[in-house]
Amino acid sequence: MHIHSMMEFKAAIFTSAVMAILLCTSPAAFAQKHKSPPAPAAVTLPPSPAPAPAPHHVDLADLLSVAGPFHTFLDYLEKTDVLKTFQNQANNTKEGITVFVPKDSAFASLRKTTFANLTSDQLKSLVLYHALPKYYSLAEFNKLSTLNPVATFAGGEYTLNLTDDMGTVHVRSMWSNPKISSSVYSTRPVAVYEVDRVLLPMQIFKSDPPLAPAPAPAPDAKPSDAATSPLPAKSSSAKAKADKKSSSSSSRVGVGIASYLVLAAASAGLLLLW
Repeated sequence: MHIHSMMEFKAAIFTSAVMAILLCTSPAAFAQKHKSPPAPAAVTLPPSPAPAPAPHHVDLADLLSVAGPFHTFLDYLEKTDVLKTFQNQANNTKEGITVFVPKDSAFASLRKTTFANLTSDQLKSLVLYHALPKYYSLAEFNKLSTLNPVATFAGGEYTLNLTDDMGTVHVRSMWSNPKISSSVYSTRPVAVYEVDRVLLPMQIFKSDPPLAPAPAPAPDAKPSDAATSPLPAKSSSAKAKADKKSSSSSSRVGVGIASYLVLAAASAGLLLLW
């Protein structure tokens, strides 16, 4: 009996040990014992900035056709094909462009042969000479004037000297020193300034180009017949009045003499009767 009880006790211990081993090696226990590390927290990125607005497209041809008038300079831009060069620089580069545009009157002040005798290459260089390959506001010319000479689109020795005297900006070439008379358009990256004279580089003009002849003075206006006719009429009237006055005076004198003679004759007759 005692031996049988001992065997049952050992069997129970063995059964408990087996159950414990099975429990320890079960998937649930294994999963609980070997938990996977927690997933990392999602990283929240700041919102990306809105894309910068595209730069405003500036149509130089439209701008110059309504301002100024700048028809002569615009014609040269189109004739030399420089308009495309300026247009590309204005809208497709970070540097931008600064253009000095003479008014039509500035071209008219010079003799027509000044530009008519230029070769196509010279005319193109002349037009390119009127622009800088970078945008400059009016406020920046003071600093820019310390960097003279300033390169132009024409390149090489085609340079300009800028001066800023209390806000009055002059753009000096060899044969002219025009001033900026107004700002036609100035919004980065495009600046267009009106100048009162044409820029004349010595690389094209070996001497100062002659001015256009002064216009002939208008003929003096001759007085019309209607304007002069009242004067003779007035003189004739005065003469008539004078003649009438003279005739009246003569008549009065004649009457006076006749009366005197009658009285004298009457007195003589009375004496004879006496």
